[in-house]
Amino acid sequence: MSTPTPHNAAREGDIARTVLMPGDPLRAKFIADTYLDDVRCVNEVRNMLALTGTYQGSPVTVMGGGMGMPSIGIYSYELYAFYGVEAIIRVGSAGGVAKTAQLRDVVAGMGACTDSNYAAQYGLPGTFAPIASYELLERAVAAGRAQGVPVKVGNILSSDHFYLDDPDSTRLWQKMGVLAVEMEAAALYMNAARAGKQALCLLTVSDLPLTGESLPAEERQTSFTQMMEIALSLATPAS
Repeated sequence: MSTPTPHNAAREGDIARTVLMPGDPLRAKFIADTYLDDVRCVNEVRNMLALTGTYQGSPVTVMGGGMGMPSIGIYSYELYAFYGVEAIIRVGSAGGVAKTAQLRDVVAGMGACTDSNYAAQYGLPGTFAPIASYELLERAVAAGRAQGVPVKVGNILSSDHFYLDDPDSTRLWQKMGVLAVEMEAAALYMNAARAGKQALCLLTVSDLPLTGESLPAEERQTSFTQMMEIALSLATPAS
């Protein structure tokens, strides 16, 4: 397949090698408007905005990925396979699962458990463990430390379900030390593994599903600046 694709109107050279991928395209626009220079919009198909600019002189694209593994699976696959992207950093919200989780915590998904059947396409003779790029993870933790932001590193859950028929099932993941639940990282990590590329999921805890605490939708879109700044540092050359 050549560019543009059915889901992305960007042409060859329009997208940087490092892409930040929030789920919400309006969050992508917020990041671009707030942090990037020389921004240009390179995709509007299905209103899934992709904006390319520079951060501290380094090219970076910010593009929405949608909700759920089928959505991020399509966008990340095309970025890796057709646009020469080398690293995708998902920046999103998550529900805190661990007993120690607090609202606004920054979490890095070292691994991504999942209840999805996404890996079935590979025909593997066992269970695949989706994991982050260690290079990106190490740099994110160091960037957080330099900014005075503690990054909690560990296992997350990528779920196909937002509204659970049995909400108490989340407690079973808590027993296994899962830090937070979201809906995309496992597919992103599998696509990166298959493509031989890099991926990392950075999350801000927006709600605590086991206690009912949560942040309002407006704050989810615009207040996760610590996570965004850590992710943007990964677009600059490693020192």
